[in-house]
Amino acid sequence: MSMVQESVEVEVPLRAAYNQWTQFEEFPRFMEGVEEVTQLDASHNHWRTKVAGVTREFDTEIVDQLPDQKIAWRTVGGEVQQMGVVTFERLDEHRTAVRLAMEFEPEGIAEKAGAAMGAVDRRVKGDLRRFKSFIEERGVENGGWRGRISPG
Repeated sequence: MSMVQESVEVEVPLRAAYNQWTQFEEFPRFMEGVEEVTQLDASHNHWRTKVAGVTREFDTEIVDQLPDQKIAWRTVGGEVQQMGVVTFERLDEHRTAVRLAMEFEPEGIAEKAGAAMGAVDRRVKGDLRRFKSFIEERGVENGGWRGRISPG
């Protein structure tokens, strides 16, 4: 498995940053290569991605979600294998640190080479920068889900 860790500081209150991140169907607006996310229920999403001309579809399960603190997920079934966590930390009344850590299994020679050369790190860093722009330009979240999903 390969690991990527990136973070960004956003100029919005903690609640706004967290609430916006729970709007998974909005991810294509700031995540490169994500074509569509469909929220199936409170803890499951279906993803369609297209990276380097390769389209993949897979499902994720949220395994731990604590409002204003973290969202942890893993893929279920399918060819994509990954797990990760995004955490939120209040820096002050108007600033929040968003940190993402993800483990993934690159498929094939091209993905393995890309992972070794830092392509995934750069993509995640870009996604977080685009999330920063997305939420800061709006100033407020466009929804939020504040339910608790406990591990196990």
